[in-house]
Amino acid sequence: MGLKPGRAYTKVTGHAYVRREYMGGVPGSKITIFDMGNLSKDFPVSLSLVAKEASQIRHNALEAARIFANRYLLKNTGRNNFYLKIRVYPHHVLKENKIASGAGADRVSSGMRHAFGKAVSTAARVKPGQRIMSISVDRDNFVVAKEALRRAGYKIPTPCRIVIDKGAEAEAA
Repeated sequence: MGLKPGRAYTKVTGHAYVRREYMGGVPGSKITIFDMGNLSKDFPVSLSLVAKEASQIRHNALEAARIFANRYLLKNTGRNNFYLKIRVYPHHVLKENKIASGAGADRVSSGMRHAFGKAVSTAARVKPGQRIMSISVDRDNFVVAKEALRRAGYKIPTPCRIVIDKGAEAEAA
């Protein structure tokens, strides 16, 4: 069975379900690395992708945005000319009550009786104004970093905007 669409888990409802020590079989996060590029250099310009609304971002959407931005930056700036950081972690465990269908489903499935659900995925809960990912670059790569964040925002299920954290005079470039 495939994944449900992202809109099924985007809304923030109820309290966060994060205590993994009490639940068994939580799938691992698909995010392989949170810091990419040149980790040692101090770049003069820093931009961030900021969420406009409260939502839940599944770990596979975060990984897709990371890959999208990282590949664009590698291609257009080079391996040592940027620093990309994912700023949220998917702590919240998403549950799903799978209901059997087909022949003999009435004997197997109990419907919505005691419908707690099984852990199927994890998500990061973000608030309005929270930074999702940040990119630091040199001044001459400002436009490339801005475009990388814009493209990564397509993979995020909430409206996003780009904020300049450091090096505001680079905005004119």
